[in-house]
Amino acid sequence: MTGSGSPLRVGLVGYGLAGSVFHAPLIATTEGLVIDTVVTSNEERRAQAGADLGDGVRFAAAPEELWQRADELDLIVVASPNRTHVPIATAALEAGLAVVVDKPVAGTAAEARALAALADDRGLVLSVFQNRRWDNDFLTLRRLVTDGELGEVQRFESRFERWRPQLKGGWRESGDPAEFGGLLYDLGSHVVDQALTLFGPAVRVYAESDVRRPGAAADDDTFIAVTHASGVRSHLYMSATTAQLGPRFRVLGSRAGYVKYGLDPQEADLRDGRRPAAGEPWGVEPEGLWGRIGSGESPVTGGGTPVETVPGDYPAYYAAVAAAVRDKSTPPVTALEAAAALDILEAARRSARDGVTVEITA
Repeated sequence: MTGSGSPLRVGLVGYGLAGSVFHAPLIATTEGLVIDTVVTSNEERRAQAGADLGDGVRFAAAPEELWQRADELDLIVVASPNRTHVPIATAALEAGLAVVVDKPVAGTAAEARALAALADDRGLVLSVFQNRRWDNDFLTLRRLVTDGELGEVQRFESRFERWRPQLKGGWRESGDPAEFGGLLYDLGSHVVDQALTLFGPAVRVYAESDVRRPGAAADDDTFIAVTHASGVRSHLYMSATTAQLGPRFRVLGSRAGYVKYGLDPQEADLRDGRRPAAGEPWGVEPEGLWGRIGSGESPVTGGGTPVETVPGDYPAYYAAVAAAVRDKSTPPVTALEAAAALDILEAARRSARDGVTVEITA
């Protein structure tokens, strides 16, 4: 372990979309963290990482090279394809290193719980990168729910919809079960995690899942209905084939409803090369995009009152990870929390396949 006055040294596995757009910029701008090594054998990605991170970054062709010098590192971030998450995270924990894994942490809840048990046995931090708990709309909604401004929440509608009629290719659209591609595991990992974080454990799941686009091999239009033990019903939509996008959130309570359109700006900013910096605005959206709260009227026709959107804060995730690794404390998202979401995703896959409603047992 690095001394208390030195930054924690990070090994980043993968420099594709997840590694280069999300993880590397957030790690590099987090006080107390420094990227020591990037694992990629792709020469173009190495060149990109060198340009992004500076001359001090080292490279490895395979994760196994990191285990051979585990004493030089403190944290491994797994940003490689889904099928590699469990074996790489397992090897990192066995090498005595703290681990962050991109979502989904595993293909099954059982695998996620096994990873959590291994981390506990080794006394190591294991966290899952559920960055959309720090989206601006989610932070705003969480405040409204906590403050009771909606009354008793009865229905939560969450949409992660896109219009992508043409396939992009790559493992995320693969029909190979080992890849865990498709929207159920990709975007579903986000919307299910948000629903469970807001409204607690589920008792029942129903789902519909379709492959709409010609040539597609994995689900690209999926709906999940979750009944929570609290009584809230969550209706969760994920689609790449939505010609007219719905609201990101529509939340209905006994006192009022909240409707929010548009996506948090942080992903777009990161893709465009912008980086969070101390003292500079980050995750802020213009007033015209604020959601509205009210009752009896549609926000589309001016009903309700604008609610200032809380700034998004992806940097808070890695700041909390750094603190957890140093203090050996609970990380911001645990593998057991991710396992609970995977219970829902597995139930949804079964429901859609068999046309049944699935009960969730504790």
